[in-house]
Formats: sequence, C-alpha cells, structure tokens
Amino acid sequence: DSGWQLSVGFDWRHVVAISGSAREMETSTLLPEPSLYVVKAMFILDNEGQRLVAKYYDETFPSAKEQKSFEQNTFNKTHKADGEIAFLEGMTIVYKSSIDLFFYVVGSCHENELMLVSVLTCLFESLSHMLRKNVEKRSLLDNLDSAFLVMDEIVDGGVILECDSQQVIQKLNFRVDENPLSEQSVAQVLQSAKEQIKWSLLK
Repeated sequence: DSGWQLSVGFDWRHVVAISGSAREMETSTLLPEPSLYVVKAMFILDNEGQRLVAKYYDETFPSAKEQKSFEQNTFNKTHKADGEIAFLEGMTIVYKSSIDLFFYVVGSCHENELMLVSVLTCLFESLSHMLRKNVEKRSLLDNLDSAFLVMDEIVDGGVILECDSQQVIQKLNFRVDENPLSEQSVAQVLQSAKEQIKWSLLK
C-alpha cells in the first residue's frame, strides 16, 4: 500500500509541475513584458488626410511609403468616426480632431489606452497654448518647428517623458502674456534676421 501511495504522490507532483509550467508559458505568450517604449508614433494630419507633422519611434513602419500608407488608412478609419480609440494593423490608436486637424498617438495592441490618451491630451493642450487656442492648419503650418519641439518634450524615442502640458509649456517658454519675442520660434527669428540682412544688402 505504501508503495502505491508514493507512486501516486509522485505522479501528482509531476502533473502539477507540468500544469504550472504550461500556465507560465501561456501567460508569457499572452502578456508581453512591460516596456518603457510605449509610443510607436505621433502624427497630425489635415482634413484631407495629408501629413503635417509626424514622428515615428521604432521600425514598425520603416519606410516613408509605409508610414504614409498607415496614416492614410488611419485617417480613412477615423475621420468620420465618433470614437476616440481605433484598432488598426495590430496598433492601438487614440485620436482627437480640431477644426481641420486630426491628432493621433499610436501604441501596440497591448498598450494601455489611458497612457496613450494622456500623451494625446498633453500634445493637444500644449499646442493649443502655443497657438493661442487657434488649433487649425494655417496656424500650425506657421509653427511647425515648435510643434516638433513640443513632441520631443513629451516623447523621446518612444518613451513618455511628460504628460503635463503646463510642464511642457514651461520648458519651452511659450508664455502668451510675456514678451512677444519669446513666443516666436527660432526659425521665425532666423527668417526675420535673414530678411533684414537681404534688404540691407540691396540698399
């Protein structure tokens, strides 16, 4: 009798071990390791789906052609939709529109939508402040370099750096009520200087 009980006990432990190992394998397959690299891309399109600003942070869409195709497919799926979250080509996409602009933040299909939404909100609010709440295409085109600076303050290489628009604004010194010169982008200042130099040479 004792031999039979020992045999059963051994077999049971063996089954439990196999079961536990299978469960671990299943869990590791379904739930990828947490990563700091949350954001795969951010881009802003106009109301025809044309790119105005875009930043990609990994090799999911390695070529410009693949990026443009993904952007067009994303626009086609979202520009008439009422929601704020879309799932496309294995990606989780959160988006927001304003007048003739569409803002997008892209993560993997496993990514937490709330994290992506916090990035999107920070991007929109930071640009809204920078553009004096005039969040539309013409105003954005006049401040494209500043838009890239805002993106760089929020995400670096896919890692979220900041989700508080006030912090982004402070870092970039976009203060509406202060000296107007502080609101000008570096490119605008340089362009103004070039124009002055050109006219001074023509005189």
